[in-house]
Amino acid sequence: MAPANMEQNVEEQLRAHRRKDLLRFITCGSVDDGKSTLIGRLLYDSKMVFEDQLSTLEQDSKTVGTQGGALDFALLMDGLAAEREQGITIDVAYRFFSTARRAFIVADTPGHEQYTRNMITGASTANLAVILVDARKGILTQTRRHAFLVSLMGIRKVVLAINKMDLVDYDQATFGRICAEFTAFGRQINLDAVTAIPLSALKGDNVTARTSTMDWYEGQTLIEHLENVETIDQSRSAPFRLCVQWVNRPDLNFRGFSGTIASGEIYSGDTVRVLPSGKEARVARVVTYDGDLAHAVAGQSVTLTLDHEIDIARGDVLASPLDPPAIADQFNTTLIWMSEEPLLPGRSYLVKIGTKAVTGTVTSIRHKINVNTLEQLAAKTLALNEIAVANIQLAQQITFDPYEKNHETGGFILIDRITNATVGAGLIRFALRRSKNIHWQAVEVDKSARANHKHQKACVLWFTGLSGAGKSTVANALEKKLFALGRHTYLLDGDNVRHGLNRDLGFTDADRVENIRRVAEVSKLMVDAGLIVLVSFISPFRAERELARNLLQPDEFFEVFVDTPLDEAERRDPKGLYKKARRGEIRNFTGIDSPYEAPHNPEFRIDTTHVSAEEAADLILRLLNERGMLGGQA
Repeated sequence: MAPANMEQNVEEQLRAHRRKDLLRFITCGSVDDGKSTLIGRLLYDSKMVFEDQLSTLEQDSKTVGTQGGALDFALLMDGLAAEREQGITIDVAYRFFSTARRAFIVADTPGHEQYTRNMITGASTANLAVILVDARKGILTQTRRHAFLVSLMGIRKVVLAINKMDLVDYDQATFGRICAEFTAFGRQINLDAVTAIPLSALKGDNVTARTSTMDWYEGQTLIEHLENVETIDQSRSAPFRLCVQWVNRPDLNFRGFSGTIASGEIYSGDTVRVLPSGKEARVARVVTYDGDLAHAVAGQSVTLTLDHEIDIARGDVLASPLDPPAIADQFNTTLIWMSEEPLLPGRSYLVKIGTKAVTGTVTSIRHKINVNTLEQLAAKTLALNEIAVANIQLAQQITFDPYEKNHETGGFILIDRITNATVGAGLIRFALRRSKNIHWQAVEVDKSARANHKHQKACVLWFTGLSGAGKSTVANALEKKLFALGRHTYLLDGDNVRHGLNRDLGFTDADRVENIRRVAEVSKLMVDAGLIVLVSFISPFRAERELARNLLQPDEFFEVFVDTPLDEAERRDPKGLYKKARRGEIRNFTGIDSPYEAPHNPEFRIDTTHVSAEEAADLILRLLNERGMLGGQA
């Protein structure tokens, strides 16, 4: 009977855990403020450390601990070898624990500024933030940074945990001074619901139990506050949203739309609107792995079937028709830059919002924000961990809500299209009015008609290579041959364009990106006019050349890599630019102090150390004719 009773007790305990309210919270603050120690103490005092873990903790505390052989609770969290060696937290560590009243998932986030991006990850799902402050040091820059990020991410419940009170002799005046300073800063960033608690994570004072060391403090302990704080799940009271993750069609008799309910609730029989199409249908079934439900709420993963067929794809949103989300393609946003490589306005990124992924660009940075002073600063680019208000433009319209109303349909990430790395996170504030006022005007004479009239296929020949490689020479020779054949062309040369269209741009990375973006858009218009466009630009970055390619149809863009080694290009130096760059008279010169990213798979590769410009032009001309771009008359 004992095994049966034991099994029954385990089942009862699991059911009890499932019935508990769950609070997700993060710990953040400056480095070495005691975040890991605090969570370790919570786990230890709540009896959530197993015997084998305790044994390991005791051994590790003796070998790599920082408490002279006594239990070092931080080691329960700092699991990475690099963290133990450096004594800091790098990654985001998640831990589950529970008390008799509530269950918790806590994210221990890094304190170093360079890991701010990790802190954003931890904050994205939190209901509450515990911001730690070392009582000896007071409010630091990183304290303000994390408080500002907490506010940005929409967390309104904050605990100001003033830690290491034992190291200031539990001084009440120190506690009061830090509280006053943080409260004043909190008002500026809309953090009004702040609860301050003096504690010592190492000693256990005011963590899970009161002590006589701070009899002047009459508030709750940290665990009492976490157990009793009211957190309203706004996602459940918000209008219904489900971002379609998967069109589920296992056979001809079933077609459902799967995803996690982002907000609101849904009943079988409810009407939903599909966006962006705007079509409506009734929910026939709410299907889950465990069977059909009559009702589902935010956070549940479900498959909805509808009462009639509608064309729905991954990335579409099912929403309440009474309060639907908006649709736009240009937005005012708050951006948090998370990459070592700087943000370059005009560069094409992949923008992922919900389950939808579209290409987009940051069109302008309105201002960046000094997190310490909240001062608004002018900026053309963003570096790692910088925060800014910026406008973005997407290649197509998307369904969205402002972030303050719905985190799931108002938050997005930026992904580098070359490396596939997440480089930024953003929060949509509002759509720009131009999104509704600008529409595509249909015309009757199209690209195909214009090209056929000229007896050719419109395309772009994009010449790229180092300065002095011979791009303009080859492009010029090719255009003369095309002109002699009666073809309609236009040559866009880097130097010539900078005398007019791009005369306002310099040679920083950001300006180079904008330079190529503008030329790519002009090239697209010229292809639409039916022309063969020859573009001769250094265009040093693959991302911008890929942007130009993606503006056109697959058979309309030909990358011509004029592959001349740096030493040969510098030997030629037709304009004397390399000599000036070597003397320091020219900054950001490609090949010297600014990088050139060679093409991986160009359509044409020309080695000008082995062929002349005339021979290169003949080679390209022959290949264009073979591909049918010249109407078969070359």
